[in-house]
Amino acid sequence: MSSNTDLPVLINRTPVSAETREWLEKIAGITPVIEKFRDEAERERRMPVPVFEALSAAGIHRMVVSKEFGGSQVALGTSGAVLTALARVDASVAWQMGVQAAIARFSDYLPEASSRELFRDQHALVIGSVNPTGRAEAVPGGYRLSGRWGFASGSAHAEWFVSAAVVTEDGQPRRTPAGGPDIRMLFVPRSQVEMLDTWYTLGLRGTGSEDYRIEDVFVADEYVVDIAAMVAAPPARPSRAYAISYYDWGLFGTAATALGIAQGALTAFKAFAGGKTPAMGLSTLAAGHVTQERVGRAEILVRSARLLLEDAAWHASEHGQDGGDALSAMLRLSASTIAENSSAAVDLLFRLAGSSSIYADSPMERYFRDMHSAEKHITVSPTNIEMAGQYLLGGGLQVRR
Repeated sequence: MSSNTDLPVLINRTPVSAETREWLEKIAGITPVIEKFRDEAERERRMPVPVFEALSAAGIHRMVVSKEFGGSQVALGTSGAVLTALARVDASVAWQMGVQAAIARFSDYLPEASSRELFRDQHALVIGSVNPTGRAEAVPGGYRLSGRWGFASGSAHAEWFVSAAVVTEDGQPRRTPAGGPDIRMLFVPRSQVEMLDTWYTLGLRGTGSEDYRIEDVFVADEYVVDIAAMVAAPPARPSRAYAISYYDWGLFGTAATALGIAQGALTAFKAFAGGKTPAMGLSTLAAGHVTQERVGRAEILVRSARLLLEDAAWHASEHGQDGGDALSAMLRLSASTIAENSSAAVDLLFRLAGSSSIYADSPMERYFRDMHSAEKHITVSPTNIEMAGQYLLGGGLQVRR
């Protein structure tokens, strides 16, 4: 009679490229460092220096930067697999590397000299906020930038910040030909940024995602990207890393992190259930019929999320240049569904674990907190499903109504 480990139904093995295998081995190599400092990261609300040094030495923070600018330019599927593997160990680490991967995409949009300066010639993080909560007054040669922004994930190890701002002229918002606000992404060095101690949260506590403020700083044109350019693939040039738009790429980091959290929770629960006997019970949690049925549900939710991520990565890699709104709609649907399925799986397992899951030393407690923080990000918002549905019914593809 075969054991359950011989059954093929739920085997989570898929072919991986040599590149993906190499990068997953890097994650395995630095996992002991991440685990050693995981509790410290939670207490201090930022990534400890030894963890950043290990990630940097492995090249994780530059994995999606063009080789021309000192990065590794890995395949989209590889970057997703790396973030998923990191999230199984520590979602806060995966989150920061996912944000760094998204911000690194600006290297394809900035002038090449600026990209070399930010991503090749210095090795700290480049982070910031793409929510336009600032003001950029147009002046000769550039802009005067002021404002306050939130969610600067990885701020403890950053030397450059990108900030979205509405362009103004003589203090009045400038409009695009279509009538909307003219928005720019502006890069400034850390020395011109004031950090604010605001990061007290439910989950993802180790990300250091503080608010920050910039007051009347001049930003030259060569450190500025027009948001209108980011909805399309960056212009072709020898240094371009990826023929996919900034916004299509940005969906993957959050979705991959959510998947990794769910995978970690599932593994932790299986290890836990075989050794726990519920109060007044006569058999282990794993022997219960309700547990078995719900673990089966959690397993297939996580599996479906993984398959969706792999499918989305393939489509984005093949059609990033020519997929247009059809690709964007599919990627938005995929990202939000990955997060929904992953969150549903974590919730099932958290409830099944009983009172043990509410203690701070329970991995289920942390997976639950991290998941319900990660799913708040706009890239996996249910709004994506609504907007994709509008597009599928013949309407235009909007970000939000």
